[in-house]
Amino acid sequence: MAKFKVLLIYPNLQMVNLLPTNIAVLAAYLKEHDIDVALFDTTLYRTSNRSVDDIRVEHLQLRPFNLKEKGVGYNTTDIFDDFLKIVDGYKPDLMAVSATDDTFDLGMSLVSRARGRGIPVVVGGVFPTFEPHEAINNENVDFICMGEGEDALVELCRYIQKGKKPTGLKNIWAKIEGEVYQNPIREPIEIETLPYDDFSVFDDKRFFRPMQGKVYRMLPVAIDRGCLFNCSFCAAPVIRHLYRKTGGRQYFRIKSTKRILKELTHYISKYKADYIYFNSETFFSRKEKDIEEFGEEYASKIHLPFWCQTRIETISTRMVRVLKRMGCDRISLGIEHGNEKFRRSFLRKPFTNKEVSTAFEILNNNGMKVTVNNIIGFPDETRELVFDTIRLNRNIKADSINAYFFTPYRGTELRKYCIDKGYLDPAAKTDNLIKSSILRMPQLRPEEIKGLVRTFPLYVKLPESYFDTIKIAERLDEEGDRVFSELSELYFKEYFK
Repeated sequence: MAKFKVLLIYPNLQMVNLLPTNIAVLAAYLKEHDIDVALFDTTLYRTSNRSVDDIRVEHLQLRPFNLKEKGVGYNTTDIFDDFLKIVDGYKPDLMAVSATDDTFDLGMSLVSRARGRGIPVVVGGVFPTFEPHEAINNENVDFICMGEGEDALVELCRYIQKGKKPTGLKNIWAKIEGEVYQNPIREPIEIETLPYDDFSVFDDKRFFRPMQGKVYRMLPVAIDRGCLFNCSFCAAPVIRHLYRKTGGRQYFRIKSTKRILKELTHYISKYKADYIYFNSETFFSRKEKDIEEFGEEYASKIHLPFWCQTRIETISTRMVRVLKRMGCDRISLGIEHGNEKFRRSFLRKPFTNKEVSTAFEILNNNGMKVTVNNIIGFPDETRELVFDTIRLNRNIKADSINAYFFTPYRGTELRKYCIDKGYLDPAAKTDNLIKSSILRMPQLRPEEIKGLVRTFPLYVKLPESYFDTIKIAERLDEEGDRVFSELSELYFKEYFK
């Protein structure tokens, strides 16, 4: 029997050049089960006016960078022509799309072009997990995968290959002859047994990513899967609840130090990485003794610069010194909001402002560069509450400051709240968190939120004597743009040296 062929489709946001471990592990898992794999990745195509990173540079979140110095640029050919060339040349038996809220439409626009060729389509990712009915009812979709896809996708391939109707596969909803077969979630996979991620399916240009002005050959390394926390703006708590119904292992799983080190050695040797991103929601989620063990091994055997993220509550002098010994280049921390009561009761992030200050004092005393993440435009937020976030950021010392638009992603507690309050149409599609607000609130309008997002770092870093001028820069008109441009030039000169 000929090898079964799967065309993985990754409809990514334009030039978001961090390699996705979910695609890499699926490619590896399929190949391990003797299934042939090809990939169509949209990252290097112009699918919008500006890239996310272009906007972030404009918003003073990133230092300017030049991907061209590494030979990275946009594809000059047509995305749909190239897609059909791959489909017709590769002749896949199944097309598998990985989709989020803001990439589902692009994925569907691609597969619709090949719909007449009779190739079945499965869609996986967070979008079908939280909106299964909308996903399966799309005219271009035959199957959806809810939750993790490794075993489900392999089983689906086998059923199609043997000509059997895949009506009873866990994690898979199947649309066959107009009828939809809905199946339950299977228990989470044992991540320690997964093959190493296969990044060879990606164009070599995809390995390069900017990090605060410098472009590295960067590889992501997944050290765990899932999240233990309950942030109301995130889908992780809902996914965790979804998997509780399986009665099997817990959704949050950690890889052993031995396994992570073996992966690192393999990736660095094979893909020539010079920078690592540890793909984990909270780097310090494991026991301190395990982190110290891993830190010592990494420092002595790997010692490449790296970036990771963690939570305020996990920062301690002991742990930060481990990062320092390892050669950590940068750490990201999410504050999200500066008002303790709002953050605790509304966002489900219970740490105090005192803990924030203490964490940054520890990081700064150890010479760690920190990127802080904030969100503006939460439901019920006011301008006064936004300035609570600004004030807290002014009291800490961060190397770079992110201010994102609140995005009511499917499956989150706050999306339902927005709909119930009338701030959001139930059918509204989310955009990415760097472009705009889609909420309609009387006390904080989308254009006000946009003005505050772009001036947020100015309010945080410049002296208060500038505040009246910065307020002019919030305005999305000719004068506001002129003042914002002048202040941005000052910001880049003084704070992005």
